[in-house]
Parts: sequence; structure tokens; C-alpha cells
Amino acid sequence: MSSEYAKQLGAKLRAIRTQQGLSLHGVEEKSQGRWKAVVVGSYERGDRAVTVQRLAELADFYGVPVQELLPGTTPGGAAEPPPKLVLDLERLATVPAEKAGPLQRYAATIQSQRGDYNGKVLSIRQDDLRTLAVIYDQSPSVLTEQLISWGVLDADARRAVAHEDA
Repeated sequence: MSSEYAKQLGAKLRAIRTQQGLSLHGVEEKSQGRWKAVVVGSYERGDRAVTVQRLAELADFYGVPVQELLPGTTPGGAAEPPPKLVLDLERLATVPAEKAGPLQRYAATIQSQRGDYNGKVLSIRQDDLRTLAVIYDQSPSVLTEQLISWGVLDADARRAVAHEDA
């Protein structure tokens, strides 16, 4: 792997980690020591080559497709990425089931698929929001406003939806 490619790959890894609000030590803690901060940091700096197997495992840990980590695969790479859509699962648990039941079931399915049971937050994708909008029979922007009013989504989610509509 060329050093320039390694640096680009590392930049993608760092971008995904920071989008998820994780420090290097946060990665180590969240992974219960499986991913050492020093190793992830060396991947991000391009100082250490990452195997395909380890890259796939890291993509799985971050909950992103492997191709999102590869340089040159995201259109408009210089553009600022839209804000992440992060569900507050603790707040979701306080919303009455007659309102939030479909969202709670959907979130539980995503957690099961990812093996992500931290119970506090859950990142979802734009496609997930569109699917939920169909379930709730609302537009993605109306559903986003409803989830913000429930306290389940941060107000920054409006920018993600606006970015999608653009």
C-alpha cells in the first residue's frame, strides 16, 4: 500500500470515528479493548498498514460499509458530510409505546443486526429515516421534526434532512 493511499485511508477512518463522536480512547473503551487506541491512531496516521480483514472488522465496528472507508469512493470528498442521525435510546424509552412503538422495534432490529447494545445512542442512516417515514406515513422532514420534539433526535438532524433534500 502506498504511503499516500495509507494516509487517505487513515483520513477516512479518522473522519468516521470523529463523526461518531469517538476519541481514540473512546474506541478502545467502546470495543472493550478489542481496538487499541494506539493501533487505530497508527492506522489513521497512515503509519501502519491495515489488512483487509482488520479493515472489514473496523468498518463493522463503526457500522459503515467497507467502501466508505476506502479513499476515492465518496463523491465530493471535500464537501462537509451531513450530520449523523443519532437516536437517543434513553429518551426513546420514555416516549409512550403508542407513539414510538414502530421506532423502538426498528431500533431494536438495527441493534440486533449490528450487535450494538450500548443502550444509549444508535446511529441511523438516511435510508433508515426514509423507511421510518414510510412506516409513520410522513415525509422524512416531518418525521424528523416529530423525533426532535420527542427529544429522540438532536436538532442538527434538520441539516441532515435538508442536505438530503438538496
